[in-house]
This record gives sequence, structure tokens and C-alpha cells, in this order.
Amino acid sequence: MYTRQTETAIAAASRLAEVYDGGTTRLSVTEIAESRNLQRPFLAKILTVLSQAGIVGGVPGPGGGFTLAKPPREIRIYDIYRLFETENASHICPFGGGVCGQGDPCPLHAELVDVQNAVDQLLYETTLERFEGVSPTARGPVEDEQPAPAGRRRPFRPDTGRPRN
Repeated sequence: MYTRQTETAIAAASRLAEVYDGGTTRLSVTEIAESRNLQRPFLAKILTVLSQAGIVGGVPGPGGGFTLAKPPREIRIYDIYRLFETENASHICPFGGGVCGQGDPCPLHAELVDVQNAVDQLLYETTLERFEGVSPTARGPVEDEQPAPAGRRRPFRPDTGRPRN
């Protein structure tokens, strides 16, 4: 759904929101990378973009690190998303054969539009305040599931009532 850049940026910013205390606590690239299972060099590049956009601030050297540049309640997830994603102006139908909204709609058109609208609303209305003070260990894999490899999401598996292999 999002590029790896966007996912990494949201992961880093949400981690900084978890420890936000007005900017006193700073986390190093290594601390953020280890807590979110991210690749350190890639994360460093993402933090540079976030810094240039005024979302995070960094202090170099020993005792330095990164913190949010403003309170979490003032940073929408959309502010991060728009730095790395282009607006999906094409609206290509996932079922092939053209642009969504031109010609006959596919059988899932209305539902797909609703899903996209819900995602857009979530990105725009949700701030990093949702992560403030949350323990990074509060989220873990579902019981009996292995964590997804670094940079990969676990695929959606509907609950069918059957045991998982």
C-alpha cells in the first residue's frame, strides 16, 4: 500500500512520538533502527528527509540524536505520507483495462473507492499523538505467529476457524 520509504518514515516518527517529552529525549539512528527492526543506513536517509521537512530535529555528535521537531499532536501521518508518496491521480483499476471512473465500473468499484477514502481520512486525521507514551513492547505478534521479516508485512489471513500451519 505504501512504499518502503513511507513505512520507514512512519515507523521512525511513531517511535520518536513514543518517547516525546518536549524534545529532551533524543534517540540515535541505531536506537530507532533496533526498536523498529529497520535498516540503519536507509533509516538515516529517511530521517534526513523528515528533518528537512521540519518533522524531526537532529543533534549531531555524542549525546545527540533525533526528536520530533514539534509536539506529536501537530504532526499528521499525512504530513509524512506526502513526503514520499505521489498523489494517485491515475486511479488505475486493479482489475485491468483502464482508469477507475471511466467507462463501466468493475464489480468492486464502490467498495474500493470506500476503502481508499477511509485510508485517506485515517492518514489526514490521525496524528502522532496516538503513539505518545505507548510502550514499543506493547505491540507484539499475534499468539502463535512468527514476526514478519524486517521491512515485510505479514500477509492478511482471514480468520477461517481452521488452525494455521
